[in-house]
Amino acid sequence: MNTDSIRAERVITDGAAGIITRVEELAYELKVGEVMTSPARTVTPDMRMSDVLALFRDFKVSGAPVMVNGQLVGIVSIADLIRALQENNTPAAVSEYMTTQVTTLEAGSPVIEALKLFAKTKVGRLPVVDQAGTLVGIITKGDITRGVLRALETDYQEEEVRKYRARHLFEDIVSDRTSLTLRYKIQQGDFAHGGNASSHIKRALVRLGASPQLARRCGIAIYEAEMNLIIHTTHGGVIRVEIEPHQIVMETIDDGPGIEDIDLAMTPGYSTAPDSVRELGFGAGMGLKNIQRCVDDMYLDSTLGRGTRLEMRIFLKPEEQLGDTNALADRAGKNGGMSQ
Repeated sequence: MNTDSIRAERVITDGAAGIITRVEELAYELKVGEVMTSPARTVTPDMRMSDVLALFRDFKVSGAPVMVNGQLVGIVSIADLIRALQENNTPAAVSEYMTTQVTTLEAGSPVIEALKLFAKTKVGRLPVVDQAGTLVGIITKGDITRGVLRALETDYQEEEVRKYRARHLFEDIVSDRTSLTLRYKIQQGDFAHGGNASSHIKRALVRLGASPQLARRCGIAIYEAEMNLIIHTTHGGVIRVEIEPHQIVMETIDDGPGIEDIDLAMTPGYSTAPDSVRELGFGAGMGLKNIQRCVDDMYLDSTLGRGTRLEMRIFLKPEEQLGDTNALADRAGKNGGMSQ
């Protein structure tokens, strides 16, 4: 068996890390179903484009799914309507102008997957379906903006109490090494729970006193690694995070099928995700690059037929060290490792 490996070392400066904002973080936390417009205004293929004009004007929408007997068969947009107007053909049926090749998104997908699809497809709206494929809404970039603004207004008082309690976690524990290890089992194909592990890890870091910026970097890196386990493995894998005073080590391990060409896999936009996964809105091919952006050191090792190991490290500056006011580093030699 041939083993390919790649090591990429890059220090994130304060300026570069600063672009990972709370808004970007929310894109990984919020689900499409939380921000979409529901129910969606729909039309049928035999409706006239003049009816579409009235619908768009009256309800201030810029696109509508086209339905036949409860099945999604296309989508008609403001661009299609403009084309009909330019051709002086508004009496025409919707079927003459609608797009039949429609990309959909599951309601349980994180908003970041919608943003990736918008960037890739250049469309202005995406029909949203449930796990059974039934239309449940529609999402636009405007919906995402409004959803993020609502989330930013959330009251964080309860979270502040949890942070205080967590920061005192290590105080009475005596050991030769300070570390906290978190482990999560990720199931292949489990898109319904995709992103849960990264959310739990990020929340734990914040409660231990991590800055929002540090938690965001870890959360995004783990989310992308978690989705790779869900999409590309045979049996899923394990996420392991070890939190120490001077660094955070994040690792994913799986037992197959491995990566044939790691250099190619690192290319933005390259993906081996099957069509069934792409239809769900995943597999855009930006995961490894997003990880590389967020960590200081990344090591990827893979053997065909045997599996892949991804290690990610973030090195902590003295002011970033976790724990109570004196930080975990001041208690090294006193505190103990714990696992969850």
